Amino acid sequence: MKKRITLIFTIVLSLILTQGTFLAQNLDKGVFKKGSNKFMQKARKELKEYYNKQKPKRDWKRFKVDFTGKKFPTNADDYKTFWHTEPLSQGMTGTCWSWSTTSFFESELYRVHGKKIRISPIYNAYWEYVEKVKRYVCERGNSEFGEGSEANAVPRIWKKYGCVPYSVYDGLKNGIPYHDHSKMFKEMNSFLKSIKENNYWNTDFVVETIKSIMNKYIGAPPAKFEYEGKEYTPKTFFKNVVNLNMDDYVDVVSYLQKPFWQQVEYIVPDNWWHNADYYNVPLDDFIAAIKGAVEKGFSLCIGGDVSEPGYDSETEVSIIPTFDIPRKYINDDARQFRFSNRTTTDDHGIHIVGFNKVDGDYWFMIKDSGSGARNGKHVGYRFYREDYVKLKIMDFMVHKDAIPELLKKIKAHQK
Repeated sequence: MKKRITLIFTIVLSLILTQGTFLAQNLDKGVFKKGSNKFMQKARKELKEYYNKQKPKRDWKRFKVDFTGKKFPTNADDYKTFWHTEPLSQGMTGTCWSWSTTSFFESELYRVHGKKIRISPIYNAYWEYVEKVKRYVCERGNSEFGEGSEANAVPRIWKKYGCVPYSVYDGLKNGIPYHDHSKMFKEMNSFLKSIKENNYWNTDFVVETIKSIMNKYIGAPPAKFEYEGKEYTPKTFFKNVVNLNMDDYVDVVSYLQKPFWQQVEYIVPDNWWHNADYYNVPLDDFIAAIKGAVEKGFSLCIGGDVSEPGYDSETEVSIIPTFDIPRKYINDDARQFRFSNRTTTDDHGIHIVGFNKVDGDYWFMIKDSGSGARNGKHVGYRFYREDYVKLKIMDFMVHKDAIPELLKKIKAHQK
């Protein structure tokens, strides 16, 4: 009996040991492997080809001036220029208003104080979004919320929030090579739509959520920072280092739908806060003021339309072609006609940094942060003939000392 029990025990033990050894030798292991579904990839490719075949073929070519064989004054060395920072790209953003106006004030900072400082345009955009959101909530979703704004938004932002050097806040988070606010804006816009749909008008909640979205994509602006060995806040940097009087700068527009010689609202979507401080003057006075300002050594921040057949990225020039309108017929009515039928739009802000006179025409050297200005020999620059400015540029910002004659004329008409 004992032998039988011993035999059974020996067999069981042997089986257990054998099974344990077998399991130890045949355990499955995990591994990280890139997923692959060749059929799905093939199906997607063939479906894409199929759907593309169903799309009607369209000719998306734009009608442009034929610049073949034409020569223009595009030698930058021939221009009288004003000090300005090197052009940077605004990337995939709609913040030209901030880049152009910041560039303008950098030039003013050098002209007034002799200081060469690059200031952050993204800082302005960050706080402009905050201000837009506050109004959006106040107006229960009936206020414009877009990427654009106007030049005079920058003085408003600097007065309230100060400004910072580009070196401490460039908005290029996580090593992204170009500024790109497309995903950020889409997320902010979707959030605001949900707020409107749910009628949830809590200002603090909405503002903080918008800030958190921006912080994710472009980073939070610094509350304190060091510059040239000293610590500043944005407000103390603006007050003690930049030290420009924002009240010394004026905005001028020229269109017929508002009375001349008065301060009026510039009625475009980007003027979302309905600023009504623009001096509205006749076109001849408008263009004369621009010419007079550059002759006196002042740069200007300008805004208008850059979607014309005479605007050419590779040739680097902007002109009004004769098949549009002969130059001698450009007047207040021609200008207003295009603004009213929306062939002239307020779509881009740029900075005049120099000028030249050729064959009786003024040519303006333009510093441009847009993508269209980064093709060609002079990266970040374009050259506008005065007829283009006269017909397609709707407004400008400049120091009041640049246009004393115009301001005197405005004052005389207001008596």
